[in-house]
Amino acid sequence: MARRILPGFPLALGITLVYVSIIVVLPLGALVFKAASLGFEDYWRIVSSPRAVASYRVTALSALAATVFNLVFGMALAWVLVRYRFPGRRFIDALVDLPFALPTAVAGIALTTLFAENGWFGQALAQAGIKVAYTPLGIMVAMAFTSLPFIVRTVQPVLEDLDPALEEAAQTLGGSDRSIFLRVILPLLAPALLAGLSLSFARSLGEFGAIIFIAGNQPMSTEITALLAFIRLEEYDYQAAAAIASVLLITAFLMLAITNILQARALRYTARG
Repeated sequence: MARRILPGFPLALGITLVYVSIIVVLPLGALVFKAASLGFEDYWRIVSSPRAVASYRVTALSALAATVFNLVFGMALAWVLVRYRFPGRRFIDALVDLPFALPTAVAGIALTTLFAENGWFGQALAQAGIKVAYTPLGIMVAMAFTSLPFIVRTVQPVLEDLDPALEEAAQTLGGSDRSIFLRVILPLLAPALLAGLSLSFARSLGEFGAIIFIAGNQPMSTEITALLAFIRLEEYDYQAAAAIASVLLITAFLMLAITNILQARALRYTARG
């Protein structure tokens, strides 16, 4: 009898496939089936209504702004945590994972309390003429808070594994700090950055609990797509809810596909380098 390299592999594979089918495939299949029960004209009428289009715009632009912010701040935070040693470093490192552990509704209430006009941050910002709570800016803040760990946790391990000899060689050749970062470090971080950006953007697109408390939820201005789908569910309009949710699903799949293509190209570039 041939010796198996991985004993119990068929059983483990079967359990994994059953788990994935129940947790992932079945809900997505039900969503697609419900949306497909609509005719094309009805489906297009629902997903292209002015209120739905406005929610797409608010969600996509807010998610994009939050992702750009997380790219800069998350990259800087990962760099500081890896390259420097200072008192409280471990505490800050643990604090990065707080959005993962904190219920999103609690995060939304906390952010609203802080950024309301009578809140700690809101009072100071109001004096400068900046209003955060119940505006699109509040949506961006909530999205940035909940999706920041994705970029930090994908970039941080790569930074820790970078070979210091590469930077030392670049310095020996007369490279400045800027050129070393752009030409040596950044290309090596590109695959991890793309992965973190895609996860951060996808999380922002689907975020619900942290946003509804701080957004104001006004149709055509501060209403996100996930909330609109929830409203249709409360109205027992399940087909409309599935149609609106399918737009988010299609967007997420397209974004992940594009990200995987770019990530594969970045890996090939890194391998050639």
